[in-house]
Amino acid sequence: MKLLATCLFAGLAFALTAGSLPAAEKASPVLNNKVKTIKGEEVDLAKKYQGKVLLVVNVASRCGATPQYTQLEELNAKYKDKGLAVLGFPCNQFGAQEPGTEDDIVKFCQSKYNVSFDMFAKIDVNGDEASPVYKALTSKSTDPKFAGDIKWNFEKFLIGRNGEIVARFPTGTKPDAPEVVKAIEAELAKSNK
Repeated sequence: MKLLATCLFAGLAFALTAGSLPAAEKASPVLNNKVKTIKGEEVDLAKKYQGKVLLVVNVASRCGATPQYTQLEELNAKYKDKGLAVLGFPCNQFGAQEPGTEDDIVKFCQSKYNVSFDMFAKIDVNGDEASPVYKALTSKSTDPKFAGDIKWNFEKFLIGRNGEIVARFPTGTKPDAPEVVKAIEAELAKSNK
């Protein structure tokens, strides 16, 4: 009996240390990744963002849509205390519109747009070298409703508190467009359960 109890305890301890979470708390395929911040620090997306509403955007400094940084920052300021996190992923795959280093990107975003939301290291969003985050965002197996390659800079994915992708907005839809704000507010209104 003592041996059985010890084995059960060891099994439970192993499951907990292996990152096993109850079904309701398992990370989604998008969040089940570690990425580098724009300053080079590794972040476990599931640990940092589980239970939050996320607006994930591939950004660029020299794009016609670059002024969307203003609306992204406004959304961040307005909703971050209610559970929204805006995540910016610089990408140079479209018209070479993000050619700079991470330091260049930080300086540009802070001086021109006063960006305070989380920014990550420059990545690819399409192709064999695409970030696992974007592979999950665009895959038919993890995102059957909104799957498909990224078409241009400033495409936006909305991820609900449960980690599911609930909306995708093209470059031409500004972050403060009524349909984006309505979708964000609807997800924020949902509980973490």
